[in-house]
Amino acid sequence: MLSLPTTLLFLFLSSSLANAGDMKEGNPCSVDNNKLQIGTYEFSSDCNVFTSCNPKTSKCEKKGCRRDEFPFGYTRGVELPPRCPEGQFCPDEQDSCQARLPVGSDCQLNRDDQCQPPPNAKELADKSPHGLNFNGAVCLNFKCMWANVTLGLPCVVENTAYISYGANDEYIDIMCQLLCSDNCRVGHYCDATQKVCIQQKNIGAQCTADKECLSYNCGISGKCDKDVRAPNSLPIWVYVVVGIGIFGGMFATLFGLFYFHGKQREVEREKRMQYWREQTAFRQNILQIRDTAILTQGSVSARGSVLHHRDRDGSSDDSHAPILQYSSKSSHLRQTTSDDRDDTSSILHMSQPQPQTLYKGGRF
Repeated sequence: MLSLPTTLLFLFLSSSLANAGDMKEGNPCSVDNNKLQIGTYEFSSDCNVFTSCNPKTSKCEKKGCRRDEFPFGYTRGVELPPRCPEGQFCPDEQDSCQARLPVGSDCQLNRDDQCQPPPNAKELADKSPHGLNFNGAVCLNFKCMWANVTLGLPCVVENTAYISYGANDEYIDIMCQLLCSDNCRVGHYCDATQKVCIQQKNIGAQCTADKECLSYNCGISGKCDKDVRAPNSLPIWVYVVVGIGIFGGMFATLFGLFYFHGKQREVEREKRMQYWREQTAFRQNILQIRDTAILTQGSVSARGSVLHHRDRDGSSDDSHAPILQYSSKSSHLRQTTSDDRDDTSSILHMSQPQPQTLYKGGRF
């Protein structure tokens, strides 16, 4: 079991660690806790991301400046600290803007922008994307210097050890082996062994570190390769082949679509033609059936009328000509109705008593 003093010390350290970097505006703080994290060199203090520790009041106050255009932790609608004007810089504490420092002054790690540029800043400034100096000024080993050392002269190099993590362990990575900070002029690098400025090498030369190459890219083959930020330039025949492939693919696609759509249209057209042929055949069959039915009905009706009147009058066909003309162009239904009416009239006529007349000399 832990003793009481040990337990109290443990609780105190736990509470201190839990509150580190979480102090809000107005809470107490100490500038002695301002430091760079080991391995990452990230600035930390007792105050949160919105405040900084004021050394006069030992309290967290709102930040007086910012380094980034969009600082970390701020959300939309929250007022941002101001940016520093030209000729001033915002320190890591971000408490207030300060004037740039002259050569030989103390500066913070990797803060070349805190140093005053030399008179010939345009000549010494590094205009490459690597940003090896700030307008010809560099901060090396926490001291402001100018990057104006020429070939063969003694130089200063800064070895910054970062903690890197592998698959199963962590190790120290000296960044000077990659892009090292030194005070040599642009186009030179400071050799870590000889401590003199050496001319950088062109693409294809043997190298052991990126800083030895003008492109800052020492390939895996041990030779200087082109800058990783440089755009790729391909020969003209590559563009020609790619263009032919693109247009060829477009035309092949269009031709294929036209061909397959044509085949599909032919199939659909054949289906429609087959449908209309079947419909035409059905219509012709229906018309033939109708004509046959009309002819058959007409002949049967005419024959029935002739036989009926022949049996009724007992005379020849010539004596019934007036009767046959009434049956022309009439349906069987009308003939049947007429015959029924005639038969009914005959029966009624026969049932009534007939007056007796005398035939005298052809007169009734």
